[in-house]
Amino acid sequence: MSTTKAYAAQSATAPLAPLSIERRVAGPHDVVIDIAFCGVCHSDVHSARNEWGGTRYPIVPGHEIVGTVASVGSDVTRWKVGQHVGVGCMVNSCGTCASCKEHEEQFCETGMTGTYNSIDKYGDGTVTSGGYSTGIVVNEDFVLRIPEGMPLDRTAPLLCAGITTYSPLHRYGVKAGDKVGIVGLGGLGHMGVKIAKAMGAHVTMISHSASKQADAERLGADDFLLTKEADAFKNNAKRFDFILDTVSAPHDYNAYLGMLRRGGTMVLVGMPDASPIHAGSLVLQRRQLAGSLIGGIKETQEMLDFCAKHKVLSDIELIPMDQINTAYERMLKSDVRYRFVIDMKSLG
Repeated sequence: MSTTKAYAAQSATAPLAPLSIERRVAGPHDVVIDIAFCGVCHSDVHSARNEWGGTRYPIVPGHEIVGTVASVGSDVTRWKVGQHVGVGCMVNSCGTCASCKEHEEQFCETGMTGTYNSIDKYGDGTVTSGGYSTGIVVNEDFVLRIPEGMPLDRTAPLLCAGITTYSPLHRYGVKAGDKVGIVGLGGLGHMGVKIAKAMGAHVTMISHSASKQADAERLGADDFLLTKEADAFKNNAKRFDFILDTVSAPHDYNAYLGMLRRGGTMVLVGMPDASPIHAGSLVLQRRQLAGSLIGGIKETQEMLDFCAKHKVLSDIELIPMDQINTAYERMLKSDVRYRFVIDMKSLG
C-alpha cells in the first residue's frame, strides 16, 4: 500500500478537506499514474452530497483524470513510464459478459467499477477513490492514451464530458450537412457543439438564455435558437435531424421532439427528475427518443484521437485544490465557462 494525498468529503454536509488515502500495491497488470489534472463534474457534487443515494464516506471524487505513468506492473506491455495517459469514469468491469466483450464496459452486466465510490474488485470491500488526489493505480485495460500535443489540463474533461457527448453523436451517425441541435450550453453542451461541428454538422445551440449566444458562436455554433421567444418551437418545427439534450433540469421533452424532422432522433444525456413524454410526439412522426451514458474504453480512445485530429479541447478554468468547495457552489450557479479543472500540483 502507498499513502496518497487527496481531498475527500466525510459526510453529505461536510466540505471537502485534505485526507491521506491508501492506494493498493500495483499488481502485474496495473499502471501507477501521477495525476497532473482532474476535471470537476456535476456528478462529483451529486455524489459528495449523496444526492443520488448510496455514497460511501469518506468519498474522494474525480473521474476526469490525466497524468503521467509513474510505473507499470511486470506483465504490462502497452504502457511505459513517462507516457501521458488518462482515466475516465470506470476502472474495471467483469470482462466476460456480453457488454464487456462488445467493448461496452459501461454497461457491464455485473456492474462496472466506477473510478470512485465503487467496491474495488481488488480489495476486500475496499472503496475506489477518484482523481482528487496525487496518484492512482489502475488496471492497464482501463488506461487511455492521451495523443501527443494535447494540453493535459484542457484534455481532462474529455474523459467524461467529451465521451458523454461524442458517444451519441457517433453512435447515431451524425455526419457532414446534418442539422444538429444542442440543448443547453454547459460543461456537456459546449463539448457537444464542438464535437458536432468537427463532424461537419450544421450546429444550432438551443437555449433559454440569450446571454449564451455570443459564447455559442465563439464555440462554433452556426445558429442560436432562443426558446423564450414567442412561437420558438412552432417556428422551428421539424427543423433538425438530430438533437442532443444535455439539460438535467426538468423541461418539456415534447416541445423539443416537435423540432425533429420525420424519423429524427433526440438523445438524452441529462437526467431530470421528471419530464413526461406524450406518445404522439414520437409516434406521429416516427421519431426516436434515446438515452446515452458514457462510452466504452475503445470508443473513449476513438474520441480522444478524434479530438486530437480536429483540435477539440474543453474550455476550462484551472483552480487549486483548496478552491474545490467554492467551485462546487459556483457550478450550481452555472458560474463556470465551462469546466473546472484542478491543478494537482497544488495538492502535492
